[in-house]
This record gives sequence, structure tokens and C-alpha cells, in this order.
Amino acid sequence: MDDAPNPAEYQPPRSLRILQAMVTLLMVVMMAGIIAIASLLWLRYSKAQAPLPEVITLPGGTTATAYTQGSDWYAVVTDADTIVIFDRATGRLRQTIQID
Repeated sequence: MDDAPNPAEYQPPRSLRILQAMVTLLMVVMMAGIIAIASLLWLRYSKAQAPLPEVITLPGGTTATAYTQGSDWYAVVTDADTIVIFDRATGRLRQTIQID
């Protein structure tokens, strides 16, 4: 039983130490890449603003409760349970939908 190696004196083979260093380096590079991508996304979208119209005139003196937009239109849900859809380019009323 005295022939058992002492765990404190064990040295892994050179190839295993190189592999361990490469895996550690890969982990560090991947973490740096994820941080770089996240920071670029944050910088890109933190200053982005939705292209909202400056003034929306709702029919009948109603007030808006929700807003959404598409590529060439925007819609406002009013407190009178209607959805009012406007053309983005001209600002003219396209369609009014009554919610039952």
C-alpha cells in the first residue's frame, strides 16, 4: 500500500495541461465576445426611437388608450372602444373599426 501516488505530487501530462489552457482561453474569448455583442446591441438600440407622428387628431374628441404601428400605418385604440387606423405618409384616416 505504500506504492500509492501522493495526490499532492501528481503532475498531469503536458498534453493535458495544454488542453486545459486552451479550454480556459476559449472560455475567456467566448465571454469577451458575448460581452462585446451585448454592449453593441445596447449601444445600437438605446438611442433608437420609434418613428411616431408628431400630432394625432382623433375623431370625436376621444382619448387614446393604446398605440401600435405597421410599416405604412399606425393605429390608435380609443376609450370609445374603436380602433382608428391612419396612413403613415399622409396622416389621413384609413379605417375605423368598432370593437364589440
